[in-house]
Amino acid sequence: MLAVAALLLLPCLPSLAQDAAQDPPEAGVPAAAAPGGAPPAAAGAPAAAAPSAASGPSLEIIVAEQTAADQDAGASQGRVNELDDETQKLLAAYRTATGETDSIKAYTEKLQAQVNSQRDDIASIERQLADVETTAREVLPLTQRMLDTLKSFVDLDVPFLIEERRNRIAKLEKEMDRADVTLSEKFRRVVEAYQIEMEYGRTMEAYDGRLGDGPDARTVQFLRIGRIALLYQTLDGNETGYWDTDGKKWVVDNDYRQSFKRGLGVAKKLTAPDLIESPVHAPKEAAS
Repeated sequence: MLAVAALLLLPCLPSLAQDAAQDPPEAGVPAAAAPGGAPPAAAGAPAAAAPSAASGPSLEIIVAEQTAADQDAGASQGRVNELDDETQKLLAAYRTATGETDSIKAYTEKLQAQVNSQRDDIASIERQLADVETTAREVLPLTQRMLDTLKSFVDLDVPFLIEERRNRIAKLEKEMDRADVTLSEKFRRVVEAYQIEMEYGRTMEAYDGRLGDGPDARTVQFLRIGRIALLYQTLDGNETGYWDTDGKKWVVDNDYRQSFKRGLGVAKKLTAPDLIESPVHAPKEAAS
């Protein structure tokens, strides 16, 4: 820094010396005697030029000013660096906020779609609640008609397990008048009875039961093949017969004795399934 200040002073030195040479000494002040007893200069002769210490700024002042300027410049640069760091932080915060805004916007759109769906569900439930009373008024008569139809079907059907099936329907009829059984439970039990009757048409079963009424009733073995055929055989195996759907009566026919025994083994899962000869009711054309 001092070298720079010295260089700055070099151009000023000739001008300072010239100014000092042109300035004459003040009047009334005798000139200094020359060394070796030389006579003083005559009056009116030009005085020797002497440098003036107060004619310009000193080197220390210039260096101090330059140092102060450098310090100000350093302080300004530091402030600039601080502002740049703050700007970068604000920029990063802005970018983060922008990204979060996009994410929140997408999340809000999804939530809005769910809210709209829930509003639709609420509206649907409210409509269903409004129709509950109407539905209850319609389901109860429907359930009763289903039960009456099932009762008629059992009376007209092949008479297998007739007591069990009639007792099931009688129990359902009592439950229809009970106040402690809900409407939904009544409907469920009637539907369950329909399902049981439907299973009879796709299964094969052998069971013991009473054939006939009064003193002529006897215990026999029954063989049910779906709803296609219902055969019986006495316990001693001497009599075999089947139910005549057209005549609504039992018919004795010992030609089915061996078929009955094979079917009995299949129904009790004692033998593998096999072809069984059985009486089949011939279909009729429906009355127009």
